[in-house]
Amino acid sequence: MSSMSSVAGLSKYIKTLPKVKISLFSMIFISFITGAIIFLLQPINTYSQLENLFYGGSFGFFVFGIGSIVSGATDQQWVYLLKGINLKRKHSMFLSLTSMVILCVISVLGLIAGIILKMDLFVNSILFGCVLIFAWNFLVLWGTSHIGPFKSFIISLVQPLLIISMLIVVTFLGNLEIVFQLGIFGTILKVIIACLVFLVAIYSFMKVVENPMKNNLGFGALDLLSFFIAHMNEGSSYLENLFDTSGEEIDTIVGTLSFKKMNGDIKALFISPSVHPGPIGDIGGANMPTLLANEYDYFTMVAHGPSTHDFNPVSVNEIYKIKDAVNESLEKMNYSSKCSKFVRYSEKQANIGVQFFNDGILMLSTFAPSGSDDIEFSIGLSMMIESQKTCKIENSIVVDCHNSFNAEKGGVLPGNPEVFQLLDTVKKIENLEQNHPLQVGISYNQMEGLDKNNGVGDSALKVMVIQAGEQKTAIALFDSNNMELGFRETILKELNDLPIDELEVLTTDTHSVNTLSNGYNPIGVSEKTKIIEYLRESILNALEDLEPVEAGTDLNKIENLKTFGPNNSTELISTISSIVAVSKIMAPLIFITALIFVFIWIYFL
Repeated sequence: MSSMSSVAGLSKYIKTLPKVKISLFSMIFISFITGAIIFLLQPINTYSQLENLFYGGSFGFFVFGIGSIVSGATDQQWVYLLKGINLKRKHSMFLSLTSMVILCVISVLGLIAGIILKMDLFVNSILFGCVLIFAWNFLVLWGTSHIGPFKSFIISLVQPLLIISMLIVVTFLGNLEIVFQLGIFGTILKVIIACLVFLVAIYSFMKVVENPMKNNLGFGALDLLSFFIAHMNEGSSYLENLFDTSGEEIDTIVGTLSFKKMNGDIKALFISPSVHPGPIGDIGGANMPTLLANEYDYFTMVAHGPSTHDFNPVSVNEIYKIKDAVNESLEKMNYSSKCSKFVRYSEKQANIGVQFFNDGILMLSTFAPSGSDDIEFSIGLSMMIESQKTCKIENSIVVDCHNSFNAEKGGVLPGNPEVFQLLDTVKKIENLEQNHPLQVGISYNQMEGLDKNNGVGDSALKVMVIQAGEQKTAIALFDSNNMELGFRETILKELNDLPIDELEVLTTDTHSVNTLSNGYNPIGVSEKTKIIEYLRESILNALEDLEPVEAGTDLNKIENLKTFGPNNSTELISTISSIVAVSKIMAPLIFITALIFVFIWIYFL
């Protein structure tokens, strides 16, 4: 699914396209300037230089500008009437603008080449440019609007045919000497045949791209691309529906640590589901930490349990299954007002902070300051089983702190050396005495002024201070997708003057922050000082909120959670990799062949 994350970087371009007015005025200006350049390069002798400039600009606007403006204004309506998606008015106008720029450049270059070679290449250059912009329009419309090749073919012909029509009208009405007389039907037929060549080329290439994914996963690459863009543009659920048809049901685990006030009301929940908050934006479970926390009326921290993108929920509705499992845990949970102290154990790069509550243990796992990513579910499950055996406890809540991002390091997967480091660390854990009175204080900070551009998700920052006797441990949870390498250590150093004994910083691994970044967007890349000050403020507020509580733990199964699935996840990545590999060979071969054929057809036949 990292391939999906990398596509996220496209969203910033989709969302920041120029407004309709800017594209409109750009088409007017560029077409006028292009026409003026054409007449200045090959002036009409009966006109003065100023007249050539004016008439040339008018020629450029009528030939290049009007057809492009009309096409930009109507393409969106055509796509809408044909039940297509994604193409808003600003997208349609920008597509026409880029097409017109391509045409203008080719026309001017053709005129210059004709002057140098003493040949009349201008009109043929316009025709050649029209064929290229047809291919560009066809490729974009078919790839993004979900209307199929035939409808895309028809709409893609609008702009080039309008431009050719305007050229013929201006030629015959104005009797301009810079263009030769060409029959209307002959011109249009020549262009259509050239367009058909590109149609065959693009169709062939698309089938090469589409078929492997459709055969392996049940949906095509174009479906994935167009629905992804629809989600970025409109927040649509098309992509969730696509994943739902090919999803796999799994059973996984959620660990719950609950703190009750002395009056019996729940003060805080700490939840660690082995469900991955992905894949991206608001798709599936990408914003799970916030959505799940918001289901409860009390302070709730949703940490990152052992899981990878294989365990991405296919839709937001799947999150309710996690809630149901947590609620079952709360109903059967036993509580105690005593706990152990927070103690750290380590083996090589692995570091686990542990604390015992009643019949369970909370384990905060990190590889910081070394880099790491997701801990695979089976490894987390092995840690739970090993700790239950070693410490003679019922409930083992494993948390992947996810606080040390390194782009060169992948997840912790079976066979990695880190697996044995984790298990060896767990074996060192001693069953600590739970004879310390328990108090808990909480704090929520919206981190005003920081947003997804800074790697901060909707839940921003939540802090819980756990006091065991005289020891105070602060657990800070940032709603972020990992943390910049070394930032955790900077935080610990900067806040070592606070009246706490231990501090661990976690991230939720939310993928809702990835819509505006290059696939990954760890916290700490920007605004480090401000982030640390927010954390300082939150810890102090949590210390002031300390009060006696009782704690209970439970580990419960989440059944029939529909996820993208380990099989499909692997299949998607391998299929995309194979498509990219084949495309590197096929795309140049197909398109260069088509380009050469069309060039010869337009200029020499």
